[in-house]
Amino acid sequence: MAKNERKLTPAEQERKEQFALVCEEMERQGYRKIDLTIGVVKANLLALIVMLPFAVLSGAVVLSSCSLRSMIESPITSLDLLFLFLALLLLGAVHEGIHALTCAMFAKDHWKSIRFGVIWKALTPYCTCLRPVKRGQYILGAAMPTLVLGIGLTAAAALTGSFSVFILAIAMIFGGGGDFTIILKMLLHRQQGRDAVYYDHPYECGVVVFEKD
Repeated sequence: MAKNERKLTPAEQERKEQFALVCEEMERQGYRKIDLTIGVVKANLLALIVMLPFAVLSGAVVLSSCSLRSMIESPITSLDLLFLFLALLLLGAVHEGIHALTCAMFAKDHWKSIRFGVIWKALTPYCTCLRPVKRGQYILGAAMPTLVLGIGLTAAAALTGSFSVFILAIAMIFGGGGDFTIILKMLLHRQQGRDAVYYDHPYECGVVVFEKD
């Protein structure tokens, strides 16, 4: 194992071995393999840049509905901090659940194709799909948690004027940064073949494309 390569869990190691067989079979069928993965640390750094415009837009929407002064004039109590902490944990799980629900709609075996895990080195939970999907389906599955939670919580903050809810909205927007970084990488990739399928990488951040003319 390379010096900087993280140690895989037993489940990840099993998925790695299964995916190696998938790659061999796809290549026998004439598909070319293109790796669109990205390191977790790099993805987290790029996420801040990619999602900053969305966070600014969220702030503009909220501030257009209520003033900043009215949002922060009430002091944040220890109970509020506990609420934020617990809400972030819950919303993190909901984020991955939305990924799973959306991907399960498109994957061949539906829920049987979905697996969850955590990259503990980067404290990054993830949801992965073991079956291939089309490009648009993959993009929708990747974007859906941020669209639902980011937009939903931004609307809730605008309606209630709650600073705590606004913080959660911003957290959910930046929490989808890794997903949107992958989407950006997919959009920048110029598909060469007429037939293409997209696989979640079994243990890294990103996607593997198989293309065939």
